[in-house]
Amino acid sequence: MISAVYAALAALLIAWLSLRVIKLRRAKKVIFGDGGETDLQIAIRAQGNATEYIPILLILLLVLELSGGHVALLHTGGLAIILGRVVHARGLLHANLDQRVLGMQMTIFTLIGLAIANFGYAAHAAFG
Repeated sequence: MISAVYAALAALLIAWLSLRVIKLRRAKKVIFGDGGETDLQIAIRAQGNATEYIPILLILLLVLELSGGHVALLHTGGLAIILGRVVHARGLLHANLDQRVLGMQMTIFTLIGLAIANFGYAAHAAFG
């Protein structure tokens, strides 16, 4: 399954972002929340943003695959998910607004593209 590869990569990205939060909490001796630490707030948002967007993106990718989506379309969508999320996380963590904006653009366009592709495959299945 193609979507399984991108789900695994996305899980590794979330694990990496989560470990950054844990490391910062330990270093700053923050038991809960962000303790008012700006770098920890940023790390938490990078993790949170990934966990907000990745699930729906992967659901759309999986449904498209189960609907018989073309292999090239699935890989394009999967790569766009991973690249968009990595670029966004790096931009957020390194205070690079251009990367952050590019990552969000990639994510939103991928979300819209996968939604349209799913709609197209569903309409084709329903109406021939």
